[in-house]
Amino acid sequence: MSVKPTAALAKSRKSGAPETVGDAKRVAVIGAGAMGLGIARSLKRAGLDVAGYDPSPAAKTALIESGIESAASAAAAGADADVLVIAVVDAEQTRSALLGPAGAAGAMKPEGVVIASATVAPDAARALAREVEALGRAYLDAPISGGAAKSATGELIVMASGKPEAFDRARPVLEAMAATVYELGGEAGIGSSFKLINQLLAGVHIAAACEAIAFAKRLGLDLETVYKVVTSSAGNSWMFENRTPHVLAGDYRPLSAVAIFTKDLGIASDVGRASNFPLPMAATALQMFLMTAAAGMGRDDDASVARLFAQIAGLELPAARREH
Repeated sequence: MSVKPTAALAKSRKSGAPETVGDAKRVAVIGAGAMGLGIARSLKRAGLDVAGYDPSPAAKTALIESGIESAASAAAAGADADVLVIAVVDAEQTRSALLGPAGAAGAMKPEGVVIASATVAPDAARALAREVEALGRAYLDAPISGGAAKSATGELIVMASGKPEAFDRARPVLEAMAATVYELGGEAGIGSSFKLINQLLAGVHIAAACEAIAFAKRLGLDLETVYKVVTSSAGNSWMFENRTPHVLAGDYRPLSAVAIFTKDLGIASDVGRASNFPLPMAATALQMFLMTAAAGMGRDDDASVARLFAQIAGLELPAARREH
């Protein structure tokens, strides 16, 4: 298996100068949440013809305010699309958007390519690819990483697998939405397997960061100083550095929700069990996210795990510095 990290667009496009990329004539983005809206905006900024669809009224408004066509259905967005980006939550939503009664896959151009970005089990990615390919369309198993901020700037990491010709046809879109595209193999499921490893580590690191900052509070330490010391020391992690400021600000608006990790670590748990592989760290982190969700914080930022520790230990973490 070859791994080809592909550099994305030129700096002139990143700086905001519109630049038409490649020969993809029309792109549809299904799902205009935190990730999908940023993707749609990045594609439009690159000069591509973009249509979007999301059933949420707020998402529809955001598309329109961004100058992006807001279609009435997934099929309407996908009509005659060369490339279709699916930026929804899970395998069920992906299947519905692509293959449901108002699904987009059948409305695409016959040589169209689906870029499926949701985190799903590898078996689910393979099944979706078979169904889409049965319609004569190509499928890239292409989960993403980088969060809403990187989505907004077109600097996502894409962990993709699929047939070489699908990559070739989708490349202008991939380059417009990503800083790096990893071409990880010739069949669906490989990209999702890579993303599963990433999510296992991300979930464990978030849970550990939240445990550590709450424990620091129990020890009576100044949390701002803890952050400064740890981020310059060997115990630092990307997640500690990124999520701890949410705790320090008392700001739990969902840049990445707790429910994302109950889903993704749940997938890891299922895949580990099916392959007879123990995942004790992931299992513990999953229980922390499940407890946080059960305590009413499932839709809040995933740094809310620190609030769960605080509740258990009777601690007062910093209060919000701004209105939510």
